[in-house]
Amino acid sequence: MRASRFMPWIVLLALAAFPLVASQADLGFYVSFVRRVMIFALAAASLNFILGYGGMVALGHAAFFGAGAYCVAIMATEGISSALVAWPVALLVVAALALIIGAVSLRTHGVYFIMITLAFAQMVYYIFISLRKYGGDDGLNLTGYSQIPGLDLANDRTFYYVVLAILAGCLSLLNRMIDSRFGQALQGIRENETRMLALGYPVFAIKMLAFVIAGVMAGLAGVLLANHNLFVSPAMMHWTESASLIIMVIVGGIGHRWGGAVGAAVMLTLEEFLRLYTDYWHLPLGLLLLAIVLLAPAGLAGAWRPNAAAPARSEQDS
Repeated sequence: MRASRFMPWIVLLALAAFPLVASQADLGFYVSFVRRVMIFALAAASLNFILGYGGMVALGHAAFFGAGAYCVAIMATEGISSALVAWPVALLVVAALALIIGAVSLRTHGVYFIMITLAFAQMVYYIFISLRKYGGDDGLNLTGYSQIPGLDLANDRTFYYVVLAILAGCLSLLNRMIDSRFGQALQGIRENETRMLALGYPVFAIKMLAFVIAGVMAGLAGVLLANHNLFVSPAMMHWTESASLIIMVIVGGIGHRWGGAVGAAVMLTLEEFLRLYTDYWHLPLGLLLLAIVLLAPAGLAGAWRPNAAAPARSEQDS
């Protein structure tokens, strides 16, 4: 328990020191790679919040991820490159999108919820494909990084620390919400929605708020990825990307505080490592992930804390 309490701080210090160590060891490429891992860790953590603590199996979470990225790219194309303008506008657009999708999907349960979130995500995907002015199916290149006063995102190390600060802040916020009355109510809804309704809790409002928060954090990850790649594509919001995020959460541990971040780090690191040895890296990656699921059914974060109880089966899973 003492190790698990201090582990996040150890990881944070290691991530903060990594660019300095990498520059000394002539491993500058891996600064960009770790930055990408942190961006996907944010997206997976946002999904873990509603999936692990709210029992909402959203198969369209990548829609928020891609929408945030596209909003920044489109505004950059139109000459708005200030992060103080573009990033808040992108998050507001994503929040509105999450409200629309949540207003419909959260009235359903089980497979219907899964399919409705998938349908909305595919609708968003085809909308952006149809925007020929902004690249259509070919995607859209950014002319440069977003501009933050006093910071140069074109500098790899500076951008790295911006991503690290955002990730640390968002994970801290998620942890605080999980322990708050709101988080406890959300977990109660996951356990037994009917009982929470009978106790007088505003179930729909709580689920909607969690859904929007998760969507906005996924959109923020998309904003960062757009600047990381200087390129956006409709493929970012395809249902396969949502499935990849779900796999990251499963591998890391559904309903464990660091499950999303751990799953993203393991998945992307394995992918990068296997690419060095074979062009057919999907097969060994699939076998390794299968081994993780079979040997650690509570996920890697759950394996670190073997006495931690797995999240109970929600009504939406029944």
